[in-house]
Amino acid sequence: MKQWLRAALLMAGVMIATVSSAELSEPAATQSASATGAAYSSPVPVADRRGPEQTLLTFPEWYLVHSPAEYARMVKTMPSHDFPFLQQIGQLWSGYAVVTREQLRGGYSLNPAYHVMIWVIASSTTVEYALRSIYENTVGRASWLLGGERLTDEDRYGAQAAQEYVDFIRQEPWYLFDFGSRLHHLWTDVPMHGPGLIRKWERRYALTTEYAIKAAYGKLIEKATRATYTPALMTTDVVVDHLPENWSPPDRVRVLSRLPDNRALLELPRYFDFRIAATSLSQQGIRLTDIAGNTSDILVTVWKKDETSLPIGDGRVLFEQRLTVPANTQRVALLIPVRELSDFLVTAGAHGVAVEHVYDY
Repeated sequence: MKQWLRAALLMAGVMIATVSSAELSEPAATQSASATGAAYSSPVPVADRRGPEQTLLTFPEWYLVHSPAEYARMVKTMPSHDFPFLQQIGQLWSGYAVVTREQLRGGYSLNPAYHVMIWVIASSTTVEYALRSIYENTVGRASWLLGGERLTDEDRYGAQAAQEYVDFIRQEPWYLFDFGSRLHHLWTDVPMHGPGLIRKWERRYALTTEYAIKAAYGKLIEKATRATYTPALMTTDVVVDHLPENWSPPDRVRVLSRLPDNRALLELPRYFDFRIAATSLSQQGIRLTDIAGNTSDILVTVWKKDETSLPIGDGRVLFEQRLTVPANTQRVALLIPVRELSDFLVTAGAHGVAVEHVYDY
């Protein structure tokens, strides 16, 4: 019930804002099967298990982190109207369609409440991006031409705030970001006069409107959300094949228990930092065999240049998406067997492949 109430709250309140992966509502714990289909008794406590369908369904949520990140990279050196808002809408919905088809093909739990939430955030982002595309390619583009086709102090301030926003939502809900502070500093710290005056004041208007609306909606959503659902668990329990003697865990990794067969149950950070922790373990020769109670497949997205091959072993390519920045680069979504994830994380870099995110259920 909490999931449905939360979806209704989001539908009412986030028509102009994106949501971070840290907003995930927790599904009922599920008992998974092994990759071979045999019954598998996971050492992960039942309360900490997550359905394997979530590794697929979290992609649309994380796209709403990846897309602002791409925007932040681009506006460091280019005007906002160069960002392909409409292409991003297409990538969001096409990616969702592919992971949904894979969910059905794999026979995973349907998890309809999760789909409702995805439809809400994807629809609100579609509206936001469509409106921004119209504005940036009319008023924004005109101010760029009239302002001498150069970035202003406001452009640079907006780019910095965009990157700060991305850094924040990689671990926290969007509505906790301090838009009010960014609005205050826009008017107190950024010079009101200087080259490209028309562009400066147009950007000041655009940023003021964005920050003010998101600050107000964020406060409303924060209050409603805190009253409606329990915050998401910020850790992921995993089982590893072994631990070396006298082993010291990396930052934010905790040993929960050592198992009789030399395996161990560890606690890793969730979301953006899961990839970092899992890669650190993999580089030490420690392999993950179970993630949040699941031993089947896990979704991974990587960046690769057009001509680069992928060392995916028994994994499969689900879809590819073209990035604007970096140029000549694709995002590739891969479905990797959990038992092969550690080896993939170690070998990807050697093949010129950058791991963007591991979707840890």
